[in-house]
Amino acid sequence: MNNIKEIIKIIRRDLESMSFEEQVSYLNELRTQISQFSPFSEPVDTVLWIPIEKIQANTYNPNRVAQPEMKLLYESIKSDGYTQPIVAYRLENGNYEIVDGFHRNRVGREFKDIKERINAHLPLTIIDKPLDERMGSTIRHNRARGTHHIRSMSDIVLDLVRQGWSDEKICQKLGMDKDEVLRLKQISGLKEAFTNHVFSKSWDDFETRYYPEEKGKVNKTVAKKPIRKRISNIN
Repeated sequence: MNNIKEIIKIIRRDLESMSFEEQVSYLNELRTQISQFSPFSEPVDTVLWIPIEKIQANTYNPNRVAQPEMKLLYESIKSDGYTQPIVAYRLENGNYEIVDGFHRNRVGREFKDIKERINAHLPLTIIDKPLDERMGSTIRHNRARGTHHIRSMSDIVLDLVRQGWSDEKICQKLGMDKDEVLRLKQISGLKEAFTNHVFSKSWDDFETRYYPEEKGKVNKTVAKKPIRKRISNIN
């Protein structure tokens, strides 16, 4: 315990001679180093303060917040502070892309009093995953809160299909059942969304209704042809 007290004295002395940015960098590095000896391997065990200009939104977040909820989020952060870090991924250029927490990020950017209070920095916890897994993480965070935009969700499912995800993997990773995956594929209106889809007997009726001109071609499954053709009145 005495050793810890001595270390704290050294840290305090070092910080006193530093500029604000140097202090932030020093403490971020200290947190990162300490995490290597932590008994916890969870991302939230290490929270870093990152300049706002180094943080960017992703292009696939299906979550939307109405103005009253946005105002409530602002009031919450104003009263209680940032109690939950923003989840992000570190890009090759040294910037960070948001996986979850886009609206907490907005509060720190758009509300002058909050931005000044946090010195234009945001608390981040970092995950290291490929793009398709980050998309899955974003959806899981949103679905856990019960907030996601149906149209954007269908677009994301289509992107995951293009990357080779099976229906089973989509169900497992995004917490969906097969009927929901099928519905989101239908909303996309694109036949390529049904690549790798396992078809039931009802699929014959689906093709007859929406693709009558292509139905019945020998040894071909209509929906597996990568033709970008819109389905009208799918529902």
